[in-house]
Amino acid sequence: ANTTMTIFQWTLSLRFCLFLLILWPWMVESAEFDPYKILGVSRRASQPEIKKAYKTLAKEWHPDKNKDPSAEDMFIKVSKSYEILSNEERRANFDRYGQMDENQPFGQSQHHGFRSFHHSFYFDESFFQFPRSREFADSKYLLHHTQFNSEVLPDSFKRPYLIKVISEWCFACVHIQPVWKETVEELEPLGVGFGIIDLGYERRLSTQLGAHRAPSIIGLINGRVSFFHQAVVKEHLRQFIEDLLPNKLVHKISDSNYEWFLDAWQDENKPSVLLFDQVPVVPLLYKLTAFSFRDHVRFGYVDQGGTHNTRLLRQFNINTYAPTMLLFKEDVQNPVDIIQARGMKKQIMDEFVSNNKFLHVPRLVNQQLFDELCPIKQFHRRRKFCVLLITDQDESFVSGNKAFLDFAVANRKDVLRFAYVYQRHQQPLCQALLRNQATLSPQVVILERRTQAGKVLFRSLSGGWNGSEEDKFRLHGEIELLQKDPSYLSSDATLPQLNNEMAPIFIIRWLNAAYDYFIQVYDDLLYSNWREMMPILSLIFSALFILFGTVIIQAFSEPGENKPQKPKPKEQPPSPEDTGDRGSTRPPKKDFVEVTELTDVTYISNLVRLRPGHINVVLVLSDASKNVLLRKFAKEVFSFSGTQTLHFSFLNSDKHGRWMPSLLRSARSDDLDPEEEYSDFTGHVLALNGHKRYFCLFRPVFTGDQSADSSLSDASVSKSRSRSHSREEGVSKRGSARATSIELHHKLDRLGLWMERLMEGTLPRIHFNVLFCLTRNKT
Repeated sequence: ANTTMTIFQWTLSLRFCLFLLILWPWMVESAEFDPYKILGVSRRASQPEIKKAYKTLAKEWHPDKNKDPSAEDMFIKVSKSYEILSNEERRANFDRYGQMDENQPFGQSQHHGFRSFHHSFYFDESFFQFPRSREFADSKYLLHHTQFNSEVLPDSFKRPYLIKVISEWCFACVHIQPVWKETVEELEPLGVGFGIIDLGYERRLSTQLGAHRAPSIIGLINGRVSFFHQAVVKEHLRQFIEDLLPNKLVHKISDSNYEWFLDAWQDENKPSVLLFDQVPVVPLLYKLTAFSFRDHVRFGYVDQGGTHNTRLLRQFNINTYAPTMLLFKEDVQNPVDIIQARGMKKQIMDEFVSNNKFLHVPRLVNQQLFDELCPIKQFHRRRKFCVLLITDQDESFVSGNKAFLDFAVANRKDVLRFAYVYQRHQQPLCQALLRNQATLSPQVVILERRTQAGKVLFRSLSGGWNGSEEDKFRLHGEIELLQKDPSYLSSDATLPQLNNEMAPIFIIRWLNAAYDYFIQVYDDLLYSNWREMMPILSLIFSALFILFGTVIIQAFSEPGENKPQKPKPKEQPPSPEDTGDRGSTRPPKKDFVEVTELTDVTYISNLVRLRPGHINVVLVLSDASKNVLLRKFAKEVFSFSGTQTLHFSFLNSDKHGRWMPSLLRSARSDDLDPEEEYSDFTGHVLALNGHKRYFCLFRPVFTGDQSADSSLSDASVSKSRSRSHSREEGVSKRGSARATSIELHHKLDRLGLWMERLMEGTLPRIHFNVLFCLTRNKT
């Protein structure tokens, strides 16, 4: 027993020594390299201090300025130290674990051996002989923030991604590891991308994706993030990837619709691929290939086992024992390329499609296609010449277009790209190449792109293009001369950006964005992702609270119809003045209107001696109508009370009944009725300018029983005798019976419109000789 114990102790000691020997090089290297010591700053140094120290040392140890043999090594150490300390995440990792390895991904420390040992202590088959369960966690799948945004996010527009979120001490992550491993081994060869995010080291990336707990599985496609919420089973993950892909990537083709599918090449401006296989559903491999090349090629799937596809299989002589791909371009009867293999691989399919992703003569429908078809010259050996046909869609151009296609098929070369453009759809491009010359016949232009700014060298084919044999001979000669002497392109121009003819209209894009947004909100609500939903829910409830709160306040603040309301201040047009000095249209500064009574004391100061350009708006009322008319008057003129050149007053006709008839008698106007002095002036409003001696008259709304004369509030004084008789009848009725308070309230209903015309200066002005003194009535 003692011998066995001694052997066991020696074994443990030996293993511990081996473990120290493994860690010793890292410990020595970590002791030798300390970025804080190299830059000469403390561990609590701020970023400005670190940057200042780096600039000083970089100037001192730059190899071009310092001839010391060790200057280059020191400069590298200074740069590496600044690279670590200038990034907060790298600095935090260094402070925790030690030196960063410059070749490892961002977010991992060089203390990876210690981390592996840390994981192995709990999960792996390691030094202490514990069962191994995380052997598949390969560092090549680990993602960091910069890599995700620069590589993975753009690549998600070509293939979907499955991203697993893990963290330290996550036992559930270990539980799903075997399923994850099988899924990666099955789907990665099909073209699905994979990634792993460690919450402890990539907090910024996890926050960007909305992943706050581990384990989580995220699907990424077209830059859009979706969370996986089902049981972690390989079949569920596979279905999750298929659900991420857009609908109608691959059309189901049969004898009834294959002609329609192949004939759509001209409208879609894309080649067509037919996939033949024995399974009734479209395999995921085909869907992923179609997603990668959806912008260039149309895909259709034919079930070889279906009874409704016999004519299609017989026409193209398809071997039913192996999957087959046929690629069609302009000729829908004869495929330009065929591939057939029992084990169809993603790499074979990608190479097959990428070599045939353009038509023989595609139409330039957007700038992206132009950039891919006619790339910018970079080197002499890689130059590409683009032969462009400027044509149109009319029937008269069809023969010329067909002849250009035949010429392009017969003269295919690596340095030549043939394309055509509709002049009506791409007018700026055509005008730049044709020098703004209007042409009725097709034109052929040979061009070479030189810069990203749109500069091209080009040469037009003389005589235009009619598709005759002579035209083909001349174009062939031009191409031969160009290949011998590239300087043959003698003209230059700057081309504008092409219009995107295939872009959906704004309403379609808006509906698609709204649909994606509502699907995301529904998904978050369904699976209780409250952390992401709280801002949206807070916004919704705040809007509802403001809406219903406003309605309730308005309901309680307006209990009766006769209660005066304070209207919202609004901007008014300037007051009419001949001198051009118009009044201010500022909103009211107070929540009430100052209305002054004209008496023996205030008459001179408020009316006669007003400053030039100022107007006093005077309401004529009686003792019986004073309260009702004043409230209505204040309500109607409130929005104009912010104008500095307007003043508001009222005149009691029971006290000063002679003033109004005297003013009208002195007026020099044929528009006034000579019998107006005997009328009841209650509810009349005058806008008096004492300096220039004129006034504008507002007549109140008729409140009697006759509906035919319900409105007599026209601001101008009518010359029509029929209207004068109607007004006299209404006045007589008012004189015979006292109007109720409601009728008095409606006398000033149109005063607001009259005030607007007053501010616009469109009211007629009635001039008078003199302003009479204000005297009381004799009892």
